[in-house]
Amino acid sequence: MPKDHLNTVFKGALILSISSLVAKILSAVYRIPLQNMVGNTGFYVYQQIYPLYGIGMTFALNGFPNFISKLVAEQPDETSKSLIARRAFHILSGLSLVVFFGLQLGATWIAAHMGDVNLAPIISAVAWMFVFMPWLATGRGYYQGKFLMGPTAVSQLIEQVVRVAIIIMAAYFSVRLGWDNYRMGTWAMSSAPLAAICSSLIFTAFGLRYLLAPAPAPTHPLPSYRKLTKRFVIEGGTLCLVAAVVILLQLVDSFTVMRGLVHQGQLPEVAKALKGVYDRGQPLVQLGLVVATAFSATLLPALTDALAKRQPIEFKRQTQAMVHVSLALSMAATVGLVALMPQINRLLFGSLEGTTALRIYIISILFAALITTYTSVLQSLNEYTAMIIGIIAGLATKVLANYIFVVHYGINGASTVTVLSLAVMFAVMWLGSPEDLQQVLLESGYLIKLLALSAVMGIVVVLSCHQITALVGPILANTRGMAGIITVIGVLIGVLVFVAGAVYARLFTIREWLVLPYGKRLIKAVAKEKEHHS
Repeated sequence: MPKDHLNTVFKGALILSISSLVAKILSAVYRIPLQNMVGNTGFYVYQQIYPLYGIGMTFALNGFPNFISKLVAEQPDETSKSLIARRAFHILSGLSLVVFFGLQLGATWIAAHMGDVNLAPIISAVAWMFVFMPWLATGRGYYQGKFLMGPTAVSQLIEQVVRVAIIIMAAYFSVRLGWDNYRMGTWAMSSAPLAAICSSLIFTAFGLRYLLAPAPAPTHPLPSYRKLTKRFVIEGGTLCLVAAVVILLQLVDSFTVMRGLVHQGQLPEVAKALKGVYDRGQPLVQLGLVVATAFSATLLPALTDALAKRQPIEFKRQTQAMVHVSLALSMAATVGLVALMPQINRLLFGSLEGTTALRIYIISILFAALITTYTSVLQSLNEYTAMIIGIIAGLATKVLANYIFVVHYGINGASTVTVLSLAVMFAVMWLGSPEDLQQVLLESGYLIKLLALSAVMGIVVVLSCHQITALVGPILANTRGMAGIITVIGVLIGVLVFVAGAVYARLFTIREWLVLPYGKRLIKAVAKEKEHHS
């Protein structure tokens, strides 16, 4: 690959990574003020339908654009690229219309099986976003296939900013004008199609030129619609499945948690509020995943480059660095959040309800981060079998066990099955991956060091929080302000203990330290300290 072209690829990957990071943070953070404004039941109404939106945006943002970019990149000239994009648009249009009419006609049936027929208008509202999915996915995929990541990055940010602004406005007017929760939910979910329209405007020129104008004569043979549709289902479907793993688990929750709680004996209104409490875990897991995967993702271009240049030793080193950094950050985030959960729950959501369920749910970060990292490596190796089997096994675990666990253990049961499902997914992927990739987790006693260090960090943070609570007294400690102070202190103590322990135990190689923020400064500071004592 020429150096200039490689620089363009790396620069594009960086732009897209930064925009994705900002979009993910926005997507996680807005749900905290939303819950505070509309309460547990209002949050339940929104979160019940959110997975339908999440699946649609995964199709439009990750799964299908990545597949279309591959199709475009395969074509030898500009005319073939535009024609393959046109065919992809036609296939996706057919798929999206089937989904759109399915959601519109089946809204009441879906809502009834979620245990709440009042959700039907919200399902109808979110269905409209699927109309714009082909335009968005094809536009993004076309430009990504030409290694131009700017349009995708801009459309991604526009979509999130517009959507979040409309949701917060809907919550504000709901409180101000006294709307019921279902009216608020309908307006909040209307943000999905409205945001899709705004982000689609980025691809207006592309669409008018390549999708809607008369088609030019082909210069090379193109795959038939039949073959292309088959590839969409198998290859594109796999990419969508991988990208939507966590959201699919949430969709299972939408159909089972509320109904399971009612079967347990809870009144419907109490069950709705409890589901809203359970859903507090989702933005926390999202934020944890952003932290856990953001820095390891910076190694992806180097991983791709090593593979392209057929450098197996370098590929293994980059893979090891990626897995180690992702695992360490996800473990630290998981243990830290579990230790600080009472304070975080009080600070962000105003109560201690569901603290145990949230503590269990948070463990999802660990397995979800590992799944994300391993799927990135397996995709680069074109190893899809282990991924597909793992995802199917994990989803089957969730579908089969969730309702039963909710009936017996309430929202604690739902949290447990989510963690168990992700653990099954990762275990199957790990066992099905090449031997070199399996060994990455087991080399040099890394896992033992990390577990010991995380345990020490968690104990120190919990003891510190108990000590502060004892000093200020239980009444003051139960206020949101003091919960915030204790959380900040706990985070600082946790970071200091983890970093000091990682240096002392030699947890990371120099390559791995350089991936982390301020890692270079830390290496220099440790080197100076050694020189001073020698």
